[in-house]
Amino acid sequence: MAALRFRATGPAMNRTASLTRTTSETDIALSLALDGTGKAEIATGIGFLDHMLTALARHSLIDLSVRATGDLYIDFHHTTEDVGIVLGRAVAQALGEKRGIRRFGQALVPMDEALAEAAIDISGRPFFAWDVAFERPKVGEMDTELFEEFFRAFAMNALLTLHVTRRAGHNAHHVAEACFKATARALRMAVEPDPRAGDAVPSTKGSL
Repeated sequence: MAALRFRATGPAMNRTASLTRTTSETDIALSLALDGTGKAEIATGIGFLDHMLTALARHSLIDLSVRATGDLYIDFHHTTEDVGIVLGRAVAQALGEKRGIRRFGQALVPMDEALAEAAIDISGRPFFAWDVAFERPKVGEMDTELFEEFFRAFAMNALLTLHVTRRAGHNAHHVAEACFKATARALRMAVEPDPRAGDAVPSTKGSL
């Protein structure tokens, strides 16, 4: 079993998080601020993943820094999945007790001929549904099947429900980008403070 090392810094009340994760396959350092402006500093060694994470930051208005090195000589799987894991855990840490947030978010995003929908519930109960098909196996050098792995790792580790659906589209680049932008827009809505909620946890249970 791979040895893991996690380090978290920054109080959840600041809605920021910084984590590192080191295994025999990858070494990742990530920091984020939920209440940012969408600034991104991304270097994963995978060009298309960098492009998608930059779009995710920009459209969620989350400031995001990611530095990852991995066993790319094997393939892109471990790096893609592990970045999703660390991103999810960072979002969960930054949200803290989830007080005062909207909790739910949804977005329908067009990208030329492509149309993708994402819906999020920051429920504390991780669930992931993926209904996205690609008409070719790669975008650039990246396997299109890895997008599902990224979003699953993110949802499971952020402890949220995430549904991503392709409504239309055949260009793999456009479909992938629409999925990332839709998820970003849904996440932005879900983590936003609700001005009517005050400091309340958005659940009848009193906790999420």
